[in-house]
Amino acid sequence: MTQTVVPFYFGLGSRYSYLAASQLERIETETGCRFDWLPLQSGELIRRANRGQSPFDGERVSGQYDWGYRRRDAESWAALYGVPYREPAEFRVDPSNLAKACWAAGADGKLKEMSRQIFNAVFVKGRVVCREVLGELASDIGLDGSNLLASLDAPDVVARHDAALDRAIENGAFGVPSFIVAGRVYWGNDRLPLVEHALANPA
Repeated sequence: MTQTVVPFYFGLGSRYSYLAASQLERIETETGCRFDWLPLQSGELIRRANRGQSPFDGERVSGQYDWGYRRRDAESWAALYGVPYREPAEFRVDPSNLAKACWAAGADGKLKEMSRQIFNAVFVKGRVVCREVLGELASDIGLDGSNLLASLDAPDVVARHDAALDRAIENGAFGVPSFIVAGRVYWGNDRLPLVEHALANPA
């Protein structure tokens, strides 16, 4: 029987990507699927999907984009899932470098491991993320932190990140986290029950 592979587009600074990621191992066990982790700069995805506009730019267009609401909502989901959660601290690094650090780690087969390291630093430990921290996180999983930092702007790493953005747009994704099941986009941590249902009931 062919294993179903589910593209998982996510942002490393996204509360809801972190929350959704905490449930994927369980869903894989229960459904037999495999999630294909595809990190990207979520702000760039949103702008590309919305012709250069983002609901996070300027005045909030609706209550769901209010930072206080999003913090309380994320805390409620974390309590439901039984996972730790801290409101993220500031980032002192180009947001694209978070995703590119994961793609660089992927050259050694550690994309998912690096993604989890960053999620843990941001949403569990509340660390202020800068380039040096990315290097430390890479070292913690057995990579050469200096080499990883030096490779963030390497053509192959940039190409992998750009390809993930292009593929996300082609798949119809417009935000993170997004999952693609049978050609259909499921956007948001709160759509995970629908993802599970689609996997359990293929057309």
